[in-house]
Amino acid sequence: MHVSYRDATLDDLPEIVAIYNSTIPSREVTADLTPVTVESRLPWFHEHGPGTWPLWVVENDEEAAAASGKRLAAWLSLSGFYGRPAYSRTAEISIYVDESARGRGLGTRLVELALDAGPALGIDTLVGFIFGHNAASLALFRRCGFHDWGLLPRVAVLDGVERDLAILGRRVSEASA
Repeated sequence: MHVSYRDATLDDLPEIVAIYNSTIPSREVTADLTPVTVESRLPWFHEHGPGTWPLWVVENDEEAAAASGKRLAAWLSLSGFYGRPAYSRTAEISIYVDESARGRGLGTRLVELALDAGPALGIDTLVGFIFGHNAASLALFRRCGFHDWGLLPRVAVLDGVERDLAILGRRVSEASA
């Protein structure tokens, strides 16, 4: 599947938030328990973009946009890890795919995109924080050559259930497994 992407604009933020919010009810993807607002995501948005951490969107083709009524199929962000200067070459990867675009290999393409872009962005290492019960995302990252680097047992409580947080990582320069 060919994926074309571009830097997100402020006009994209409502759809970025809508895709993110669509994952909250599953209790598999994010630790947010209630929907976030566009206004609450403005500071995060402004930490990303050209010359900073990437925030890329994937637009639906015309046919998919007409069928779903949605302009965006997915988004990917890279964010600073742990906020200390010594970690500046490590980025946290986040990928969110619209419900209408799931199951078509888009997640794999976006992980590959981040790995390919890493060197030009000065990134040596990517880390992902994934709930231990999110089998689909764990499988995606492992297929893309990420390894289990840590486990934070029972650190999240989702609807009264304690959940693990897996830490998966990969050096950008490593060949895919």
